[in-house]
Amino acid sequence: MTVKPHRPLALLLCTAMALALGACGKEPDSPTASNEATLTGPDAKPGLVASDGKLVLPVIAGRPAAVYFTVRNDGAEPVTLAAVSILGAGKAEMHETKGGSMGKVDSLPVDPGASVVFAPGGLHVMVFDLPAALKAGGKAELTMTFSDGDKLSMPLAVEAMGGDMGDMGDMEGMHH
Repeated sequence: MTVKPHRPLALLLCTAMALALGACGKEPDSPTASNEATLTGPDAKPGLVASDGKLVLPVIAGRPAAVYFTVRNDGAEPVTLAAVSILGAGKAEMHETKGGSMGKVDSLPVDPGASVVFAPGGLHVMVFDLPAALKAGGKAELTMTFSDGDKLSMPLAVEAMGGDMGDMGDMEGMHH
């Protein structure tokens, strides 16, 4: 059974949190007690929460974008993240960078009490065939699908590539 949050209220709250987080100029690297208040988002079922979502546009149009976020399982049972999608995009895939190369991740377990952080240089989502209307300063929507069929959606702040993105631009496999 999928529990669906009241979408307008959830999106309003998530947007407010994203603006508040962006205003402070520092994003958490991983979920800790010091950033506990920033870890909010619509729930798929009790205890499953997503936060800190952003979509980073490619420097060159037509190349894939990257998505970063945190998903936390405060529930009593393990869950498995089985797929991701971005509203309006042609395709989205979970990837992981290890030892200088990037590979596709088909599924990702999230144990009770654990968080998984999608961040530059590690786990991330590659997004292909972006909608032309998607621009820096705008919003996008990420939907995560779990192996039991539950879904969790969250808003993403859309940003232009800049700052420290690691070596992702030079990595083999980035040009799909």
